[in-house]
Amino acid sequence: MASVEEKYRDMVSDYINRFPPERCFETPNLHVLNDALQKEGQRICFMAEYFLPDLGALKPLDCPYELRIMSQPDFGPLYTDQWGNALCEKRKELDVLGLGAYDGGELVGFAACSADCEDMWQIGIDVLPGYRRQGIASALTSRLALEILERGKVPFYCAAWSNIKSVRNAVKSGFRPAWVEITAKSVEQVEKMNTKG
Repeated sequence: MASVEEKYRDMVSDYINRFPPERCFETPNLHVLNDALQKEGQRICFMAEYFLPDLGALKPLDCPYELRIMSQPDFGPLYTDQWGNALCEKRKELDVLGLGAYDGGELVGFAACSADCEDMWQIGIDVLPGYRRQGIASALTSRLALEILERGKVPFYCAAWSNIKSVRNAVKSGFRPAWVEITAKSVEQVEKMNTKG
């Protein structure tokens, strides 16, 4: 299945029918799609893997720090680069629920979710560098997933394919691979993202 703008429908249909599904998302085949997109002023931009909870594996994992449930009123001062995976300032109205790990009064790890659609909430996670490799990320991710399920929503998790640490966190937290996504953006947008600044 592919979700595309109507004007790219034939191009994408030709592409996904040309290769087996598992080969559509790897090079050298992706060059075929990127070449076709470039003729339309677009380029492949983002590649991500999405995860859904395995209800047989999802359980609350231990955290060595105090955990606190957080909501939108708590998020205001947290829209910083430090917590940029957990929250998104450009879509802050979608950020609905969070879970913080505290060392004394200091927030050292933070997972939050955005209501990306009516029934599914996406989890993002950040842990301060000095507190990593202590199980904080997986504790926050697993427990936030359980909080989301209690609210009648489906938690999901996204990681760039190359972000092995994030993928490992998803699996450790009780999530399993469910689908993949490639996003195209205009050539100008891609060039702007690649400009040092």
